[in-house]
Amino acid sequence: MTATQELVPVLKKLRLSGVLTTLDLRTQEAVEDNLTHEEFLYRLCCDEVERREAKQLELRLRRASFDGDRRLEDFEFPFNPSIPKAKIVDLATGHFVERKENALLVGPTGVGKSHIAQAIGLRVCQAGHAVLYTSAHAMLSQLRAARADRTYDRKLLRFTTPALLIVDDLGLRPLDGDEPIDLYEIIRQRYKRSSIIVTSNRLRSGTPCSTMIS
Repeated sequence: MTATQELVPVLKKLRLSGVLTTLDLRTQEAVEDNLTHEEFLYRLCCDEVERREAKQLELRLRRASFDGDRRLEDFEFPFNPSIPKAKIVDLATGHFVERKENALLVGPTGVGKSHIAQAIGLRVCQAGHAVLYTSAHAMLSQLRAARADRTYDRKLLRFTTPALLIVDDLGLRPLDGDEPIDLYEIIRQRYKRSSIIVTSNRLRSGTPCSTMIS
């Protein structure tokens, strides 16, 4: 049995089996570059850290439920010069999430509010925070169904626990039944504990996209 074969069960027990992915490459590198044991171990550990961070990011992105690959780099700011680019870029740093602040993106249909909101969400995910994207209609519909099957408290946690909740297209239709109560409860539980981005077109026609932070 080779040394590598003997190492496999040990690494699995330590939950470090991912090390095997680059072990041969790093071993060859150590020989060719005459690395010290410490340098070899450091590079091997860095590989494992990168693998774990990539896996965690993949999980956060899957849980975020974005409806596509929306990146700030792909957004055409020149298309609508009235969009406050500096404010959008500042939001994309994610500092507002660390400060537990909220943002409102308002403007008419077609200016790219959903794209911008999800692009900011992507950056926040990459910074290591949990994010959830949902349309207002889907969120309120899920909570209405949860009332019916008595899973309301558990479903509510889905919208109150992420560091950033993105609620898209709030105000497309009037709130009905218990929906105002549900929306209030989400806002109440998140207030000063975590952040929300809301997009809405509830402005006069022709009003440029703007941001408000609180």
